[in-house]
Parts: sequence; structure tokens; C-alpha cells
Amino acid sequence: MTTLDDLRADDNALAAHYTRFAVAERLLLSGHSHQAWPDVAEEGLLESFADAARDVDVKWERAFAKADELRAGFRLLLGDPHGEYALGASTHDLVLRFLSAMELPRRPRLVTTDGEFHTLRRQLARLEEEGVEIVRVPLEPVTTLAERVAGEVDGTTAAVLVSAVLFETSRLVPGLAHLADVCRGRSIELVVDAYHALGVVPFALHDLGLTNAWVLGGGYKYLQLGEGNCFLRLPAHAQELRPVITGWYAEFGALADARHPGKVPYATGGDRFAGSTYDPASHYRGVRVQRFFAEQGLTPEFLREVSQHQVGLLASVFDKLALPEDVVTRDRETPLGMLGGFLSLRCADATGLQAALAAHGVRTDSRGPYLRFGPAPYLSDTQLETAMNTLGTVVRG
Repeated sequence: MTTLDDLRADDNALAAHYTRFAVAERLLLSGHSHQAWPDVAEEGLLESFADAARDVDVKWERAFAKADELRAGFRLLLGDPHGEYALGASTHDLVLRFLSAMELPRRPRLVTTDGEFHTLRRQLARLEEEGVEIVRVPLEPVTTLAERVAGEVDGTTAAVLVSAVLFETSRLVPGLAHLADVCRGRSIELVVDAYHALGVVPFALHDLGLTNAWVLGGGYKYLQLGEGNCFLRLPAHAQELRPVITGWYAEFGALADARHPGKVPYATGGDRFAGSTYDPASHYRGVRVQRFFAEQGLTPEFLREVSQHQVGLLASVFDKLALPEDVVTRDRETPLGMLGGFLSLRCADATGLQAALAAHGVRTDSRGPYLRFGPAPYLSDTQLETAMNTLGTVVRG
């Protein structure tokens, strides 16, 4: 079984499984944006091609089995063995289906924050132009964010859409259970974007008090599943909803709506929010990576231990650099345990520092004023220290 000491060493035990991405030879600190895939991901892609070549149209039986296995992996990740999951190529696809199931003409108010990822930010802004009321609650102070969001819901609110981990700053949002209780008591839908938590912050729904919430997520980042592996977890009452944006795959097993003659029928379970024909290669790749995580003992709890160590190490090295705070600084008030899987540095020119680091062989990413150092379990302590020390070299010129 892999241990934290195995991963801290220069001969990181996991790195040997990522030779195609050459993680041992590169300083890939862009893990919050795109982690490397293990070599076995290629096996999944080759298997999808082999199934298509052999079975042609009949391949879909095998493809649907892969989709079911992928869903099972997400259920395990969220501690949600009986949950229903809709799959999508992107979270945007799934958000559209969700929003189309809301009765916006009757309850034309959506409550969110002013720090949501672009999927929500842009789509909600466009809906606002069409007359939907969008309430954006300021992020700060994050310690009271969930409570302040709850205070904005009223009888015209259709849904609340918030993140579990803030994508710019890495802050965990506390108090989501309270927000869930308020929404449930007023029959308001709650969508929790867990994308930036999965793989670095254990997210057992029932322990978090989110049994009745919708949960949005995907595998592009910390789960290393690659593109095309997103999900929307449905609460039980979702079976009463009828999304307007609906694909023909939602007709499979659609006897559930036989009691409504003359209406478009919907399947039960996650397929109620299904789309249509998709590229199944992403699911083959995703399933093979999920199996790899299981084989290596990369459980949510162990990945949290690794992440906390790596983010803490990056913060410690950064502090020792003692760089000018008007150039680059970090939040030192938030405890390490309230951060997600990356270290966020506030910069006078985050984009410029990102480019300068890239010129020195260190890959990071940036969003607005924030430069993000995203570690991954296949990186050694020495690599993390070297990457952060390079920031000192760049800033000092």
C-alpha cells in the first residue's frame, strides 16, 4: 500500500505510473487545472477503439456498462451507494438540463455567489439579461458565506447554486449543511459544485448533510479521469421534474411517464437528465483510471493527507522566500485544513508570473489576480520545493 513517505521521496512511488506525461522530469504544478493521467488511461482509450472496431453499432452495450461503472465510482467517492447520477461531457451540459427543469416563470430568482466558476458565472449572467433575477452574494467573509446565502432565499427563489471549494482561492465553504436545511424547508433546490473538492477533500454527502442536494462534479482535475467525465447527482425528488432541455437517451426505459399520456416521457434514475449520443471513449478512460486509484489505495482520505502535506509544504517554502507583498502574497489567516488542493497566491501580475515560471520550466495556472500552485500525488517534495523556489528567482529577477 502506498504511503505518504513513498510519495514524498525523490523516487516518488507513483511517478513510475505516469511515464507518458513525464511527471518525474517536469515541474507540473498545474494540477488544479489539469493533472497528468496515469499510463493505464491509454489502455481505456485502446479498449474503446477495440470494442468499436469489433462490435460497430453493438458497441453501445459495452459502452453503457462502462457508464454504469463510472457512476459506481462516483457513488463510492461521494459515499452515496444508492444515489442517481446523470453523466455529461461537461458540467455546463448538466447545469443546462438542471436549469431547464426549474419553474423560472413562477420562481424567477436564482441565488449564487460572486465567486463561482465560469460555467455558472457566464450562464447565469446571460439568463439575467433575459429577465431572470440573479442574486450574487459577496464571498467575503467566507466563514459566513453559506449563512448569508441562506438569508437571500425567498418565496420566488427556484434554486441556490454554490461551490464547496472556491476555485480562485482554494477556500473551503463551511456551513453547507445549514444552507441545505434552509433550502429543503422552503422547497428550494440546492446545487453544490464539488468539482474543486473531489480528489483532495473527502465529500461524503450524508456526513455533510447534503442528502437532498444536487451535486455537480467531474474528473478533469484531481481525479485524473480526463475530459468528458462529468456528473450531476440527483436528489430523490428529482424524479418528479421534467427538464425542458432533454436528449433522446432520456427516453430509454421511459415507462415511468406512461401515466402522463400526450406528454414527453422520461426515464427514471439518472437517465431522466440524460443527453444523447456521446463519445464513450472518455468513460473507458475514466473507468480505467478509477480502477488504478483503487489498485494504488488512492482513497479520498489518503489523497487528503497527501494534498494537505503538499499544500502545506508549498506555503512553508513560499513564506521563507519573504517576497515583497505588493508583488505576491498569500492568505495566512485561513488554516491549512480549510484549504482545498492548491495554494493560491495573490499577485500584482499573476498572468505575468505564470508566464515567467513557464519560461523556467514550472507550469502553474492563474485566474484573475491569483497564481495557483496545484500539486499532485506523483510529485516529490523536492519538485515542489524547486518549483516554489523558482518563483523567488523570477520575482527577484
